[in-house]
Amino acid sequence: MVDRLKRLYESWEANPNIGFVLMKGSGKAFCSGGDVVTLYHLLTEGNIEECKVFFDTLYKFVYLQGTYLKSHLAILDGVTMASGAGISLTGMFRLATDKTVFSHPEVQIGFHPDAGASFYLSHLPGYLGEYLSLMGDKLNGVEMFACHLATHYSLNARLALIEERLGRLTTDDPSVIETSFSQYGDLVYPDRRSIIHKIEVIDKCFSHDAVEEIIHALEIEAADSYDEWCAMTPKKLREASPLSLKVTLRSIREGRFQTLDQCLTREYRISLHGVSGEVSKDFCEGVRAWLVDKDFAPKWDPPSLEEVTKEMVDFYVPPLISEPELELPTASRTLCMTDV
Repeated sequence: MVDRLKRLYESWEANPNIGFVLMKGSGKAFCSGGDVVTLYHLLTEGNIEECKVFFDTLYKFVYLQGTYLKSHLAILDGVTMASGAGISLTGMFRLATDKTVFSHPEVQIGFHPDAGASFYLSHLPGYLGEYLSLMGDKLNGVEMFACHLATHYSLNARLALIEERLGRLTTDDPSVIETSFSQYGDLVYPDRRSIIHKIEVIDKCFSHDAVEEIIHALEIEAADSYDEWCAMTPKKLREASPLSLKVTLRSIREGRFQTLDQCLTREYRISLHGVSGEVSKDFCEGVRAWLVDKDFAPKWDPPSLEEVTKEMVDFYVPPLISEPELELPTASRTLCMTDV
């Protein structure tokens, strides 16, 4: 699917008769990121080369979309998770609805938030990106709009009107496109129980440099405030892959100071190391436990945060030695964007 999208986007970008591109899902979901089970079966069959091709294709498409020369609009109606979020959130306009469910649950299956996630999550307000990447919690459309993951919000019932309005446009002016989105927008605020209202506590606890310190800060907060959320959060963190938690925290922290192409290059290294099983087979074990056998009892390796060494985490991020790096057309696309 991503390979076809990439070829289509390249042809559309070069076509002067096309003013902008609209992306939407074909059913109840926008895109659920259901690629992990396929990757699992490829790995169990010993076909790691096809996994490498998958990540190479996916990340190159995300970069193309993030540097697209035409206006890009994504209607995130329904489930928008993992790579399903990555193929849309680097674009110019992102419309969330009352049906939207966003999440990056990768650490729960022994992986890391990828497909550009370390770029857009790390640029969220405060340390919300660290929270979402380590916890894998869901956001609804209102919350996505509140934290700027979505640029617009509208009720699902208005989507037909929005598409009709966009279909009548005779200009590719981004300001006119944005006005068309905004015309059917709704003024909304997160529910009082929303995680958005806990941003001060999130900043206080998730700003620490180590996962163990984050958990300790949450436990102290829970003891001082008797807050149920603070009590439950450390428990959920301890259920995730310890190695994935530490690799993910480092990835998000580095993403704060990197461009999209630098984030994708790092994510590619982490992904290849993750599926190779050289340090740990947590990815296959997590997918097996949660999505294949569904016994919901993964046996992580290492089994605890204390047993994850700095050397293990360091293995995932440095430049690849035995494999070629992700090659992105940064020079040519930067030049094209400068010329526009």
